[in-house]
Amino acid sequence: MQHNHVAAAPSLRLLLQLAVASALAAGALADGPPGFTVTGRVYCDNCRAGFETNVSHSIKGATVQMECRHFETQEVKHRAEAAANEWGWYKMEVGGEHEAEICEVALVRSPEAECAEIERFRDRSRVPLTRNNGIKQDGFRYANPIAFFRKDPLPACGDILRSYDLYDDDSENGD
Repeated sequence: MQHNHVAAAPSLRLLLQLAVASALAAGALADGPPGFTVTGRVYCDNCRAGFETNVSHSIKGATVQMECRHFETQEVKHRAEAAANEWGWYKMEVGGEHEAEICEVALVRSPEAECAEIERFRDRSRVPLTRNNGIKQDGFRYANPIAFFRKDPLPACGDILRSYDLYDDDSENGD
């Protein structure tokens, strides 16, 4: 029995050293500025309305890209890409602090040929990636939903949009 304890002592010491080294390495990595988790959703705007309707649907496999550009020089400081899951949600990890940068998630490509049009200026969502702005979300940032557009609206879209009653009461009366 003693012989087994003597042989086990170097193995136990090595295991303890590995555990301490791992803890030190993890601590060293954690000393850098904490990053952010950015999440958002991609959908198909079947009515070309510019907002979600009851015929909009999520796009599984859509690709989005985050770019952070310095607000004065426009130099790209960070870039990340993600694909949407089966519910249209994407998630990406962005390291560091980006206080001096403008970060935006933009559409890249849609796997749906019938809903793949990208409309300029409506294809992105700005996301603040700094902890120096009063937002308390523990490193999580939520981008607004962004949409690919269908080339031709669905036939039902006229009725759907009319049902939303998007007009002021005065504008209908000609006032």
